[in-house]
Amino acid sequence: MKPAEPLKPVEPLKAAEPLKPVEPEPSGRDRLVEAAQAGDRDAFDELVRATYADTYTLAYRLTGDEEDARDVVQEAYLRAYRGLKRFRGDAQFSTWMYRITANCASTFLAKRTRHRHEELTDDSVLADGRPEIDPESMAEAELLRDRVSDALHDLAPGLRAVVVLRDVYDLPHEAIATELGISEAAAKVRLHRARKKLRERLFPISGEENARAV
Repeated sequence: MKPAEPLKPVEPLKAAEPLKPVEPEPSGRDRLVEAAQAGDRDAFDELVRATYADTYTLAYRLTGDEEDARDVVQEAYLRAYRGLKRFRGDAQFSTWMYRITANCASTFLAKRTRHRHEELTDDSVLADGRPEIDPESMAEAELLRDRVSDALHDLAPGLRAVVVLRDVYDLPHEAIATELGISEAAAKVRLHRARKKLRERLFPISGEENARAV
C-alpha cells in the first residue's frame, strides 16, 4: 500500500476584476436630439413628426378646441426649438414636450378670457377605452369615453390642466406646479377638486340626479 501523497497547497483566490459599466447606446430619438442641438434642422423636424400626435392630443385635452390646440402646439414647438440647447436629457424628449405644451396651454388659456365662469364641474380618471370583448361592452365604453370627454371639456381650464397632466400623462405634482405657475399645494388642491367634480358628473347620486332634473 503506497503512502498517501501530500496535499498540494491551495492557491489563494484572485480578486475578481470589477465589472466595467456598460454605457447604454443612445436610442434613435436621443441621436436626433443630439443632432438637433448641434443645429441639424432636419433632425428637429423628425422629432416634431415623431411627437406631434401626442403633443396635439395633450393640447386638445387642455384647451378643448381644435384650433386652439393647433396654436398651442405651434407655440410649444417654437419654444422647444429655441430652448433645445437647455434640454439636458434627464427626461425623455416627449416628457419635456408635455411640460412645454402644458405651459403654453396655461398661458394661452389665461389670455383667452372667455365669459365662461370657472364652475368646477367635471372630470376624474379617464377611461382606458379598450374593451376587448363583446360589442355591448364596446358600446358602453364608447359612451363612457364620450361622457368623460364632455366632462373634461366642461371643466374650468385650471382644473382640466391639472387632472389631465396628472391622471393621463402621469406628471408629478412638482412638475405640474412649475409648468402651470402655481404652488405644489395648489396643484394638489385643484386635482382633488377636479376629481371630485368628475365623480359627481360621471357617477351622480340618485338624489342629485333628481334635483338636476327638476
